[in-house]
Amino acid sequence: MERRSFIQAGLGLGALALTGKARADAATYARFHAALARDKSLAVYADQQGEQAGLAVIEGRLPKDLQGSFYRNGPGRFELGGERYHHWFDGDGFAQRWTLHDGKVRHHGRFVETRRFREESEAGQFLYPAFGTMFTRRGFRDNDTMNAANTNLLPFNGRLYALWEGGSATEVDPESLATLGIKTWRDDVKSMPFSAHPKLDPAGGMWNFGALPGANKLALYRIGADGSLLNTNVIAVPQLAMVHDFAVSAKHLIFVVPPYDLRDDRSLSLAERHVWAGATRPTRIVVVAKDTLALRQVFELPPQMVFHLGNAWDDGDCTRFDVVLHAGDALAGLGTLMSGTRQDNAPGRSQAVQVCLDYASGQASTARLLGTSEFPRVMPQVVGMRHRRLALLSCDRANRELGLDTVNLVDTDNGKVDSYRFGAGWQVEEHVLVPRRNARHEADGYLVGVAQDTRRGVGVLTVFDAANVKAGPLALASLPYRTPHCFHGNFLAS
Repeated sequence: MERRSFIQAGLGLGALALTGKARADAATYARFHAALARDKSLAVYADQQGEQAGLAVIEGRLPKDLQGSFYRNGPGRFELGGERYHHWFDGDGFAQRWTLHDGKVRHHGRFVETRRFREESEAGQFLYPAFGTMFTRRGFRDNDTMNAANTNLLPFNGRLYALWEGGSATEVDPESLATLGIKTWRDDVKSMPFSAHPKLDPAGGMWNFGALPGANKLALYRIGADGSLLNTNVIAVPQLAMVHDFAVSAKHLIFVVPPYDLRDDRSLSLAERHVWAGATRPTRIVVVAKDTLALRQVFELPPQMVFHLGNAWDDGDCTRFDVVLHAGDALAGLGTLMSGTRQDNAPGRSQAVQVCLDYASGQASTARLLGTSEFPRVMPQVVGMRHRRLALLSCDRANRELGLDTVNLVDTDNGKVDSYRFGAGWQVEEHVLVPRRNARHEADGYLVGVAQDTRRGVGVLTVFDAANVKAGPLALASLPYRTPHCFHGNFLAS
Protein backbone atom coordinates (compact mmCIF):
# COMPACT_ATOMS: atom_id res chain seq x y z
CA MET A 1 0.00 0.00 0.00
CA GLU A 2 1.39 3.41 -0.94
CA ARG A 3 2.12 5.92 1.81
CA ARG A 4 -0.10 8.56 0.21
CA SER A 5 -3.14 6.26 0.15
CA PHE A 6 -2.76 5.40 3.83
CA ILE A 7 -2.25 9.03 4.86
CA GLN A 8 -5.32 10.15 2.91
CA ALA A 9 -7.39 7.38 4.52
CA GLY A 10 -6.10 8.30 7.96
CA LEU A 11 -7.36 11.85 7.65
CA GLY A 12 -10.92 10.55 8.06
CA LEU A 13 -10.83 10.13 11.84
CA GLY A 14 -9.07 13.37 12.61
CA ALA A 15 -11.60 15.26 10.54
CA LEU A 16 -14.40 14.09 12.85
CA ALA A 17 -13.66 16.66 15.53
CA LEU A 18 -11.88 19.78 14.38
CA THR A 19 -14.27 22.48 15.55
CA GLY A 20 -16.61 23.30 18.40
CA LYS A 21 -16.17 24.61 21.92
CA ALA A 22 -15.29 22.75 25.09
CA ARG A 23 -18.46 21.71 26.88
CA ALA A 24 -18.19 21.88 30.66
CA ASP A 25 -19.04 18.57 32.28
CA ALA A 26 -19.52 19.59 35.90
CA ALA A 27 -23.18 18.50 35.77
CA THR A 28 -22.26 14.90 34.90
CA TYR A 29 -19.70 14.97 37.72
CA ALA A 30 -22.35 16.11 40.22
CA ARG A 31 -24.95 13.55 39.09
CA PHE A 32 -22.48 10.67 39.31
CA HIS A 33 -21.25 11.52 42.78
CA ALA A 34 -24.82 11.96 44.05
CA ALA A 35 -25.67 8.50 42.64
CA LEU A 36 -22.48 7.01 44.10
CA ALA A 37 -23.45 8.26 47.56
CA ARG A 38 -26.69 6.26 47.26
CA ASP A 39 -25.22 3.18 45.53
CA LYS A 40 -21.65 2.20 46.44
CA SER A 41 -21.60 -0.46 43.70
CA LEU A 42 -21.12 2.38 41.19
CA ALA A 43 -17.55 2.66 42.48
CA VAL A 44 -16.47 0.38 39.62
CA TYR A 45 -17.01 3.44 37.38
CA ALA A 46 -15.37 5.90 39.78
CA ASP A 47 -12.20 7.81 39.05
CA GLN A 48 -8.92 6.00 39.75
CA GLN A 49 -6.21 7.93 41.58
CA GLY A 50 -2.61 6.87 41.00
CA GLU A 51 -0.83 3.53 40.87
CA GLN A 52 -1.92 0.27 42.52
CA ALA A 53 0.09 -2.67 43.86
CA GLY A 54 -0.94 -5.47 46.19
CA LEU A 55 -0.89 -9.14 47.15
CA ALA A 56 -4.18 -11.04 46.88
CA VAL A 57 -5.69 -13.27 49.55
CA ILE A 58 -6.56 -16.61 47.96
CA GLU A 59 -9.67 -18.65 48.70
CA GLY A 60 -9.40 -22.16 47.29
CA ARG A 61 -6.26 -23.28 45.51
CA LEU A 62 -4.55 -22.06 42.35
CA PRO A 63 -3.68 -24.85 39.88
CA LYS A 64 0.08 -25.47 39.94
CA ASP A 65 0.30 -25.42 36.14
CA LEU A 66 -1.41 -22.02 35.82
CA GLN A 67 1.46 -19.56 36.02
CA GLY A 68 2.02 -16.35 34.10
CA SER A 69 0.73 -12.82 33.66
CA PHE A 70 -2.90 -11.87 33.12
CA TYR A 71 -2.80 -8.48 31.43
CA ARG A 72 -5.91 -6.26 31.51
CA ASN A 73 -6.74 -2.74 30.34
CA GLY A 74 -9.64 -0.35 30.66
CA PRO A 75 -10.52 3.29 31.34
CA GLY A 76 -9.38 4.60 34.74
CA ARG A 77 -9.49 8.40 34.71
CA PHE A 78 -12.93 9.90 34.07
CA GLU A 79 -12.59 13.18 35.99
CA LEU A 80 -10.30 16.18 35.91
CA GLY A 81 -10.70 19.77 37.05
CA GLY A 82 -14.22 19.16 38.39
CA GLU A 83 -15.46 17.75 35.08
CA ARG A 84 -16.43 14.19 34.18
CA TYR A 85 -16.53 12.46 30.82
CA HIS A 86 -19.90 11.67 29.25
CA HIS A 87 -19.04 8.17 28.03
CA TRP A 88 -17.49 5.05 29.58
CA PHE A 89 -15.19 4.66 26.55
CA ASP A 90 -13.52 8.04 27.16
CA GLY A 91 -11.37 7.39 30.24
CA ASP A 92 -7.57 7.19 30.14
CA GLY A 93 -6.17 3.66 29.96
CA PHE A 94 -5.24 1.95 33.23
CA ALA A 95 -3.06 -1.10 32.50
CA GLN A 96 -3.14 -3.99 34.97
CA ARG A 97 -1.02 -7.08 35.48
CA TRP A 98 -2.12 -10.00 37.64
CA THR A 99 0.94 -12.21 38.23
CA LEU A 100 0.31 -15.86 39.12
CA HIS A 101 3.43 -17.57 40.48
CA ASP A 102 4.09 -20.31 43.02
CA GLY A 103 0.58 -20.26 44.44
CA LYS A 104 0.48 -16.47 44.91
CA VAL A 105 -1.25 -13.67 43.02
CA ARG A 106 0.16 -10.16 42.85
CA HIS A 107 -1.52 -7.18 41.21
CA HIS A 108 -0.03 -4.04 39.70
CA GLY A 109 -1.88 -1.25 37.91
CA ARG A 110 -0.77 2.08 36.47
CA PHE A 111 -1.93 4.59 33.90
CA VAL A 112 -0.71 4.44 30.33
CA GLU A 113 1.06 7.78 30.04
CA THR A 114 -0.01 8.79 26.56
CA ARG A 115 0.58 12.28 25.21
CA ARG A 116 -3.06 13.09 26.05
CA PHE A 117 -2.68 11.85 29.63
CA ARG A 118 0.53 13.79 30.24
CA GLU A 119 -0.62 17.08 28.74
CA GLU A 120 -4.03 17.03 30.40
CA SER A 121 -2.45 16.13 33.75
CA GLU A 122 -0.11 19.11 33.44
CA ALA A 123 -2.99 21.42 32.45
CA GLY A 124 -5.30 20.13 35.21
CA GLN A 125 -8.21 19.87 32.77
CA PHE A 126 -9.37 17.93 29.73
CA LEU A 127 -8.02 19.37 26.49
CA TYR A 128 -8.75 17.02 23.60
CA PRO A 129 -11.81 15.38 22.03
CA ALA A 130 -12.77 11.97 23.43
CA PHE A 131 -15.05 9.35 21.91
CA GLY A 132 -18.17 10.54 23.73
CA THR A 133 -17.23 13.98 25.09
CA MET A 134 -16.15 17.01 23.10
CA PHE A 135 -13.30 19.15 24.39
CA THR A 136 -11.37 21.43 22.02
CA ARG A 137 -9.32 23.53 24.40
CA ARG A 138 -6.19 22.64 22.46
CA GLY A 139 -5.67 21.76 18.81
CA PHE A 140 -4.33 18.35 17.88
CA ARG A 141 -1.83 17.17 15.32
CA ASP A 142 -3.08 13.66 14.52
CA ASN A 143 -5.12 10.75 15.87
CA ASP A 144 -2.47 9.85 18.44
CA THR A 145 -2.82 13.23 20.14
CA MET A 146 -6.22 11.95 21.33
CA ASN A 147 -5.07 8.35 21.94
CA ALA A 148 -6.53 7.02 25.21
CA ALA A 149 -4.83 3.56 25.05
CA ASN A 150 -7.72 2.24 27.16
CA THR A 151 -9.24 -0.89 25.60
CA ASN A 152 -6.93 -3.93 25.48
CA LEU A 153 -3.48 -5.07 26.62
CA LEU A 154 -1.83 -7.42 24.13
CA PRO A 155 1.39 -9.41 24.60
CA PHE A 156 2.97 -10.06 21.19
CA ASN A 157 6.46 -10.98 20.02
CA GLY A 158 7.97 -10.39 23.47
CA ARG A 159 6.41 -6.95 23.79
CA LEU A 160 3.23 -5.55 25.33
CA TYR A 161 0.82 -3.11 23.68
CA ALA A 162 -1.98 -0.97 25.09
CA LEU A 163 -4.60 -0.65 22.35
CA TRP A 164 -7.27 1.89 21.47
CA GLU A 165 -9.72 2.30 18.55
CA GLY A 166 -8.62 5.36 16.66
CA GLY A 167 -4.83 5.43 16.70
CA SER A 168 -1.57 3.59 17.16
CA ALA A 169 -0.68 0.88 19.65
CA THR A 170 1.18 2.18 22.70
CA GLU A 171 4.03 -0.01 23.94
CA VAL A 172 4.36 -0.57 27.69
CA ASP A 173 6.96 -2.53 29.64
CA PRO A 174 5.71 -6.09 30.33
CA GLU A 175 7.19 -6.07 33.85
CA SER A 176 6.76 -2.53 35.20
CA LEU A 177 3.89 -1.42 32.91
CA ALA A 178 5.85 1.80 32.31
CA THR A 179 4.88 3.53 29.07
CA LEU A 180 7.56 3.18 26.37
CA GLY A 181 5.87 5.12 23.57
CA ILE A 182 3.88 4.90 20.35
CA LYS A 183 4.44 1.82 18.18
CA THR A 184 4.75 2.55 14.47
CA TRP A 185 4.65 -0.67 12.45
CA ARG A 186 5.90 1.16 9.34
CA ASP A 187 6.32 4.83 8.43
CA ASP A 188 3.38 4.87 5.99
CA VAL A 189 0.94 3.71 8.69
CA LYS A 190 2.02 6.17 11.38
CA SER A 191 -0.93 7.36 13.53
CA MET A 192 -3.39 5.23 11.56
CA PRO A 193 -6.28 3.63 13.47
CA PHE A 194 -5.27 0.21 14.80
CA SER A 195 -8.15 -1.64 16.47
CA ALA A 196 -8.10 -2.98 20.02
CA HIS A 197 -8.96 -6.51 18.82
CA PRO A 198 -6.06 -7.96 16.79
CA LYS A 199 -6.29 -11.67 16.09
CA LEU A 200 -3.17 -13.73 16.78
CA ASP A 201 -2.62 -16.52 14.30
CA PRO A 202 -1.84 -19.82 16.11
CA ALA A 203 0.85 -20.38 13.45
CA GLY A 204 2.40 -16.99 14.22
CA GLY A 205 1.70 -13.39 13.26
CA MET A 206 -1.28 -11.14 13.70
CA TRP A 207 -4.18 -9.67 11.71
CA ASN A 208 -5.80 -6.33 12.47
CA PHE A 209 -7.76 -3.44 11.02
CA GLY A 210 -8.51 0.22 11.59
CA ALA A 211 -11.95 1.78 11.08
CA LEU A 212 -12.16 5.17 9.35
CA PRO A 213 -15.84 6.16 9.59
CA GLY A 214 -15.26 9.70 8.35
CA ALA A 215 -13.67 8.34 5.19
CA ASN A 216 -15.91 5.23 4.85
CA LYS A 217 -12.88 2.94 4.72
CA LEU A 218 -11.32 0.01 6.56
CA ALA A 219 -7.55 -0.23 6.81
CA LEU A 220 -6.26 -3.82 6.91
CA TYR A 221 -2.98 -5.10 8.38
CA ARG A 222 -1.11 -8.38 8.26
CA ILE A 223 1.82 -8.49 10.70
CA GLY A 224 4.44 -11.24 10.82
CA ALA A 225 5.54 -13.23 13.86
CA ASP A 226 8.64 -11.02 14.06
CA GLY A 227 6.54 -7.85 14.24
CA SER A 228 7.14 -6.73 10.66
CA LEU A 229 4.24 -5.36 8.63
CA LEU A 230 3.81 -7.84 5.77
CA ASN A 231 0.81 -6.47 3.90
CA THR A 232 -1.75 -3.68 4.05
CA ASN A 233 -4.76 -2.47 2.14
CA VAL A 234 -7.64 0.00 2.43
CA ILE A 235 -11.11 -1.05 1.28
CA ALA A 236 -14.13 1.18 0.79
CA VAL A 237 -17.18 0.47 2.99
CA PRO A 238 -20.02 2.94 2.29
CA GLN A 239 -21.87 4.38 5.32
CA LEU A 240 -19.23 3.02 7.67
CA ALA A 241 -19.74 3.73 11.37
CA MET A 242 -18.18 2.28 14.49
CA VAL A 243 -16.64 -1.16 13.92
CA HIS A 244 -15.02 -2.40 17.12
CA ASP A 245 -14.07 -6.03 16.44
CA PHE A 246 -13.76 -8.63 13.69
CA ALA A 247 -13.18 -12.36 13.26
CA VAL A 248 -10.73 -14.36 11.16
CA SER A 249 -11.08 -17.77 9.57
CA ALA A 250 -8.45 -19.66 7.59
CA LYS A 251 -9.38 -17.76 4.43
CA HIS A 252 -11.35 -14.66 5.46
CA LEU A 253 -11.61 -11.53 7.58
CA ILE A 254 -15.18 -10.93 8.81
CA PHE A 255 -16.51 -7.45 9.72
CA VAL A 256 -20.01 -6.65 10.97
CA VAL A 257 -21.14 -3.08 10.22
CA PRO A 258 -24.15 -1.82 12.23
CA PRO A 259 -26.56 0.68 10.63
CA TYR A 260 -25.61 4.18 11.79
CA ASP A 261 -25.48 7.50 10.03
CA LEU A 262 -22.96 10.17 11.04
CA ARG A 263 -24.31 13.65 11.75
CA ASP A 264 -22.49 16.37 9.85
CA ASP A 265 -21.90 18.40 13.00
CA ARG A 266 -18.25 18.85 13.96
CA SER A 267 -19.19 20.38 17.33
CA LEU A 268 -20.32 16.92 18.54
CA SER A 269 -18.21 14.01 19.72
CA LEU A 270 -17.89 10.92 17.54
CA ALA A 271 -20.37 9.01 19.74
CA GLU A 272 -22.88 11.86 19.58
CA ARG A 273 -22.59 11.96 15.81
CA HIS A 274 -23.77 8.35 15.53
CA VAL A 275 -27.48 8.23 14.62
CA TRP A 276 -29.23 4.87 14.61
CA ALA A 277 -30.50 4.07 11.09
CA GLY A 278 -31.96 0.63 11.79
CA ALA A 279 -35.37 1.67 10.51
CA THR A 280 -34.01 2.04 6.99
CA ARG A 281 -30.87 -0.11 6.72
CA PRO A 282 -29.76 -3.64 7.64
CA THR A 283 -26.62 -4.70 9.46
CA ARG A 284 -23.99 -5.65 6.90
CA ILE A 285 -21.39 -8.41 7.04
CA VAL A 286 -18.31 -7.55 5.01
CA VAL A 287 -16.09 -10.48 4.01
CA VAL A 288 -12.49 -9.87 2.92
CA ALA A 289 -10.26 -12.53 1.34
CA LYS A 290 -7.08 -13.03 3.36
CA ASP A 291 -4.84 -13.84 0.39
CA THR A 292 -5.60 -10.59 -1.48
CA LEU A 293 -7.01 -8.33 1.29
CA ALA A 294 -9.74 -7.51 -1.21
CA LEU A 295 -13.51 -7.47 -0.68
CA ARG A 296 -15.10 -10.84 -1.47
CA GLN A 297 -18.80 -10.49 -0.58
CA VAL A 298 -21.32 -8.54 1.52
CA PHE A 299 -24.20 -10.16 3.42
CA GLU A 300 -27.14 -8.65 5.34
CA LEU A 301 -28.82 -9.28 8.68
CA PRO A 302 -31.72 -7.47 10.37
CA PRO A 303 -30.60 -4.15 11.93
CA GLN A 304 -28.71 -4.81 15.16
CA MET A 305 -25.74 -3.30 16.99
CA VAL A 306 -22.50 -5.27 17.35
CA PHE A 307 -19.50 -4.82 19.63
CA HIS A 308 -17.79 -8.22 19.81
CA LEU A 309 -17.29 -11.28 17.65
CA GLY A 310 -15.99 -14.68 18.72
CA ASN A 311 -14.25 -16.97 16.25
CA ALA A 312 -14.74 -17.83 12.58
CA TRP A 313 -14.09 -20.95 10.51
CA ASP A 314 -14.63 -22.03 6.91
CA ASP A 315 -17.09 -24.87 6.34
CA GLY A 316 -17.04 -25.84 2.67
CA ASP A 317 -18.58 -22.97 0.69
CA CYS A 318 -19.73 -21.31 3.91
CA THR A 319 -18.07 -19.40 6.73
CA ARG A 320 -19.43 -19.62 10.28
CA PHE A 321 -18.70 -17.17 13.08
CA ASP A 322 -19.92 -16.19 16.55
CA VAL A 323 -21.22 -12.71 17.33
CA VAL A 324 -23.25 -10.94 20.02
CA LEU A 325 -26.15 -8.99 18.48
CA HIS A 326 -27.78 -6.11 20.38
CA ALA A 327 -31.31 -4.89 19.72
CA GLY A 328 -31.24 -1.24 18.65
CA ASP A 329 -28.78 1.50 19.56
CA ALA A 330 -26.71 -0.12 22.34
CA LEU A 331 -23.97 2.48 21.92
CA ALA A 332 -25.89 5.41 23.40
CA GLY A 333 -26.96 3.57 26.55
CA LEU A 334 -23.39 3.01 27.74
CA GLY A 335 -22.92 6.73 28.19
CA THR A 336 -25.47 6.87 31.02
CA LEU A 337 -23.09 4.98 33.33
CA MET A 338 -20.96 8.10 33.65
CA SER A 339 -23.85 9.92 35.33
CA GLY A 340 -24.59 6.93 37.60
CA THR A 341 -27.58 5.50 35.71
CA ARG A 342 -27.63 1.80 34.85
CA GLN A 343 -29.64 0.22 32.06
CA ASP A 344 -32.58 -2.04 32.89
CA ASN A 345 -32.15 -5.76 32.21
CA ALA A 346 -34.85 -6.01 29.54
CA PRO A 347 -35.46 -9.48 28.01
CA GLY A 348 -34.09 -9.86 24.50
CA ARG A 349 -31.68 -6.95 24.79
CA SER A 350 -28.92 -9.04 23.21
CA GLN A 351 -28.11 -12.59 22.21
CA ALA A 352 -25.08 -14.57 21.12
CA VAL A 353 -25.55 -16.36 17.81
CA GLN A 354 -23.56 -18.36 15.30
CA VAL A 355 -23.88 -16.92 11.80
CA CYS A 356 -23.59 -19.02 8.65
CA LEU A 357 -22.56 -17.17 5.49
CA ASP A 358 -23.55 -19.09 2.35
CA TYR A 359 -21.45 -17.70 -0.51
CA ALA A 360 -23.46 -19.47 -3.22
CA SER A 361 -26.85 -18.08 -2.18
CA GLY A 362 -25.56 -14.80 -0.70
CA GLN A 363 -27.67 -15.42 2.39
CA ALA A 364 -26.73 -15.17 6.07
CA SER A 365 -28.56 -17.22 8.69
CA THR A 366 -28.25 -17.30 12.49
CA ALA A 367 -28.51 -19.96 15.20
CA ARG A 368 -28.98 -18.88 18.82
CA LEU A 369 -26.26 -19.78 21.34
CA LEU A 370 -27.16 -17.78 24.48
CA GLY A 371 -29.44 -14.93 25.61
CA THR A 372 -28.36 -11.58 27.06
CA SER A 373 -24.56 -11.86 26.92
CA GLU A 374 -21.26 -10.35 25.84
CA PHE A 375 -17.47 -10.85 25.54
CA PRO A 376 -17.15 -14.07 23.48
CA ARG A 377 -13.72 -15.77 23.64
CA VAL A 378 -12.26 -19.08 22.42
CA MET A 379 -9.09 -20.99 23.22
CA PRO A 380 -6.15 -19.30 21.46
CA GLN A 381 -5.07 -22.47 19.65
CA VAL A 382 -8.34 -22.67 17.67
CA VAL A 383 -8.49 -19.08 16.35
CA GLY A 384 -9.45 -19.26 12.66
CA MET A 385 -10.34 -22.96 12.91
CA ARG A 386 -13.45 -24.89 13.86
CA HIS A 387 -14.16 -24.47 17.56
CA ARG A 388 -16.64 -26.17 19.88
CA ARG A 389 -16.37 -24.12 23.07
CA LEU A 390 -17.24 -20.43 23.42
CA ALA A 391 -16.80 -18.47 26.65
CA LEU A 392 -19.41 -15.77 27.32
CA LEU A 393 -20.59 -13.59 30.16
CA SER A 394 -24.31 -13.24 30.76
CA CYS A 395 -26.81 -11.55 33.03
CA ASP A 396 -29.24 -13.57 35.13
CA ARG A 397 -32.89 -12.57 34.73
CA ALA A 398 -33.14 -12.08 38.49
CA ASN A 399 -30.66 -9.20 38.11
CA ARG A 400 -32.99 -6.27 37.40
CA GLU A 401 -30.20 -3.94 36.31
CA LEU A 402 -28.03 -4.82 33.35
CA GLY A 403 -24.77 -6.04 34.89
CA LEU A 404 -22.93 -9.17 33.83
CA ASP A 405 -22.84 -11.64 36.72
CA THR A 406 -22.54 -15.12 35.15
CA VAL A 407 -19.71 -16.96 33.38
CA ASN A 408 -20.57 -19.53 30.73
CA LEU A 409 -18.90 -22.04 28.47
CA VAL A 410 -21.18 -22.88 25.54
CA ASP A 411 -20.89 -26.06 23.48
CA THR A 412 -21.48 -24.66 19.99
CA ASP A 413 -22.31 -28.12 18.59
CA ASN A 414 -25.18 -29.06 20.90
CA GLY A 415 -26.04 -25.78 22.63
CA LYS A 416 -25.36 -27.03 26.16
CA VAL A 417 -24.20 -24.33 28.58
CA ASP A 418 -21.91 -24.86 31.56
CA SER A 419 -22.49 -21.86 33.86
CA TYR A 420 -21.70 -20.32 37.21
CA ARG A 421 -23.53 -17.30 38.60
CA PHE A 422 -21.69 -15.15 41.12
CA GLY A 423 -24.88 -13.65 42.51
CA ALA A 424 -25.95 -10.34 44.01
CA GLY A 425 -23.29 -7.70 44.49
CA TRP A 426 -20.88 -9.03 41.87
CA GLN A 427 -20.00 -7.44 38.56
CA VAL A 428 -18.04 -9.72 36.24
CA GLU A 429 -15.51 -8.65 33.63
CA GLU A 430 -14.40 -10.50 30.49
CA HIS A 431 -13.05 -14.02 31.10
CA VAL A 432 -10.49 -15.72 28.84
CA LEU A 433 -9.73 -19.36 28.12
CA VAL A 434 -6.21 -20.53 28.99
CA PRO A 435 -5.10 -23.96 27.73
CA ARG A 436 -3.05 -26.35 29.81
CA ARG A 437 0.34 -27.18 28.36
CA ASN A 438 -0.12 -29.76 25.58
CA ALA A 439 -3.91 -29.41 25.85
CA ARG A 440 -5.77 -32.25 24.15
CA HIS A 441 -9.11 -30.48 23.63
CA GLU A 442 -10.81 -27.11 24.12
CA ALA A 443 -12.03 -27.80 27.65
CA ASP A 444 -8.54 -28.86 28.72
CA GLY A 445 -7.60 -25.69 30.54
CA TYR A 446 -8.91 -22.84 32.64
CA LEU A 447 -11.36 -19.97 32.45
CA VAL A 448 -9.66 -16.94 34.01
CA GLY A 449 -11.07 -13.49 34.64
CA VAL A 450 -11.73 -10.66 37.05
CA ALA A 451 -14.88 -9.86 39.01
CA GLN A 452 -15.73 -6.91 41.24
CA ASP A 453 -17.20 -7.74 44.65
CA THR A 454 -19.06 -4.44 45.02
CA ARG A 455 -20.22 -5.21 48.57
CA ARG A 456 -16.64 -5.37 49.84
CA GLY A 457 -15.31 -2.92 47.25
CA VAL A 458 -12.52 -5.22 46.04
CA GLY A 459 -11.23 -6.65 42.77
CA VAL A 460 -11.01 -10.46 42.56
CA LEU A 461 -9.13 -12.72 40.16
CA THR A 462 -11.22 -15.81 39.34
CA VAL A 463 -10.06 -19.22 38.09
CA PHE A 464 -12.42 -21.98 36.85
CA ASP A 465 -11.81 -25.44 35.46
CA ALA A 466 -12.93 -25.09 31.82
CA ALA A 467 -14.26 -28.67 31.95
CA ASN A 468 -16.54 -27.94 34.92
CA VAL A 469 -17.52 -24.29 35.25
CA LYS A 470 -20.71 -25.04 37.17
CA ALA A 471 -18.65 -26.43 40.07
CA GLY A 472 -17.60 -22.88 40.85
CA PRO A 473 -14.20 -21.22 41.06
CA LEU A 474 -11.13 -23.27 41.80
CA ALA A 475 -9.69 -20.11 43.31
CA LEU A 476 -10.69 -16.54 44.14
CA ALA A 477 -7.81 -14.10 44.68
CA SER A 478 -9.11 -10.96 46.44
CA LEU A 479 -7.20 -7.70 46.62
CA PRO A 480 -7.50 -5.25 49.54
CA TYR A 481 -8.84 -2.60 47.11
CA ARG A 482 -11.09 -2.22 44.11
CA THR A 483 -9.61 -2.23 40.62
CA PRO A 484 -10.88 -0.11 37.71
CA HIS A 485 -13.28 -2.07 35.53
CA CYS A 486 -11.32 -3.35 32.52
CA PHE A 487 -12.58 -4.06 29.02
CA HIS A 488 -10.16 -6.62 27.59
CA GLY A 489 -6.98 -8.54 28.24
CA ASN A 490 -4.90 -11.63 27.57
CA PHE A 491 -3.06 -14.31 29.53
CA LEU A 492 0.64 -14.90 28.88
CA ALA A 493 1.87 -18.19 30.33
CA SER A 494 5.32 -18.34 31.89
